[in-house]
Amino acid sequence: MRAAPSSRILASMNAPRRCYEAGHRPKFLVVVDDSEEADRALYFAARRASRVGATVTLLATIAPGEFQHWFGVGEVMREEAEAEARARLARFVARARDIAVEAEPVVRQGVEAEEIAALIAEDEDIALLVLAASSGSDGPGPLVAAIAGRAIADFPIPIAIVPAHLTDAEIDALT
Repeated sequence: MRAAPSSRILASMNAPRRCYEAGHRPKFLVVVDDSEEADRALYFAARRASRVGATVTLLATIAPGEFQHWFGVGEVMREEAEAEARARLARFVARARDIAVEAEPVVRQGVEAEEIAALIAEDEDIALLVLAASSGSDGPGPLVAAIAGRAIADFPIPIAIVPAHLTDAEIDALT
């Protein structure tokens, strides 16, 4: 389990990106969950990545504190949650390949927004965070709200927020 981002992580988030230097390749980060809109974020990222020669990094998080720590039950529950996350990632990797782009799956345990920040800090090739906004009446979704609620002006990379109602054809026209 990961604690809140340390000052070292926050400082390294603002380090220059190296994604277009020799030996590096830009990556578009997509957070994978069970929401309907996650596919829209993946489709946008994959189509854009295929056009500019980038790759896609798919992040699935396992929330901390979900697991009981009684007679090993917590460890079994954590392993099950990780297996579910890996299965979800495998579906998204296959979808990315169908769109003709390479995708790198990553599973992390912790608070989702903190894990996004930590991964961006650790991987200097991540050039864009792609999120999809919910089309529901109760707002853009918790992840978009959490990221937008942070000091978005200080975020180290651009953030693309894809409306969930866009079709594949509409996204194709935009990417």
